[in-house]
Amino acid sequence: MRKARIHREGRNIIVFTVFLLFAINIPVFLWSKHWVFAVTLVLTAALLCFVCYFFRNPIRILKVDNPDFLIAPADGRVVVVEPVEEDEYFHDKRLQVSIFMSPFNVHANWYPIEGKVIVSEHQSGRHKAAWLPKSSKENERSLVVIERENGQVIALRQVAGAMARRIVTYAKVGAEAKRNTHLGFIKFGSRVDLYLPLDAEMMVDVGDLVVGNQTIIAKL
Repeated sequence: MRKARIHREGRNIIVFTVFLLFAINIPVFLWSKHWVFAVTLVLTAALLCFVCYFFRNPIRILKVDNPDFLIAPADGRVVVVEPVEEDEYFHDKRLQVSIFMSPFNVHANWYPIEGKVIVSEHQSGRHKAAWLPKSSKENERSLVVIERENGQVIALRQVAGAMARRIVTYAKVGAEAKRNTHLGFIKFGSRVDLYLPLDAEMMVDVGDLVVGNQTIIAKL
């Protein structure tokens, strides 16, 4: 089942955009030539359509029988699948999987696995291009760590990009991480990093396109 609606994070921005369009178009209509008004109207209408498109919120319900399947937390392209030294939380070697979201992707983020949230923290930082390797350590970011019932722990990092200026994280310490539920939202271009056990069985590779809350990333 796939339906679309406007995400709550975009409602105020859309209202502001509508007022901005009126503020631009009314003076142009009153004091400019008709062709100038027509061009301005088309351009501003295109801007409004893009903002509405960016903040679309598709309803995606995925039913999986195997709790070991880890589902894509975001739309986008896989840009990293490699073992790395994770030195902010685990302080050991983990399998990093990174998904880059362009401004044309859905920017809602879903829980990739079920369990309990044991860490949820935000860290200020820079706003480099999200596809650069250093963005995971230097950009503004939020870390969410989920512990499964079997004691296995995975981490997810929301990373701001060059355009993104706000990361929203709904995950709270002690809350249940449930499938088909949003854990947050990143505005205007960004990436999501996953840190998995080294023995995770990968089902995607670098360059693959994934769909949030639809594509199986790995089996834990």
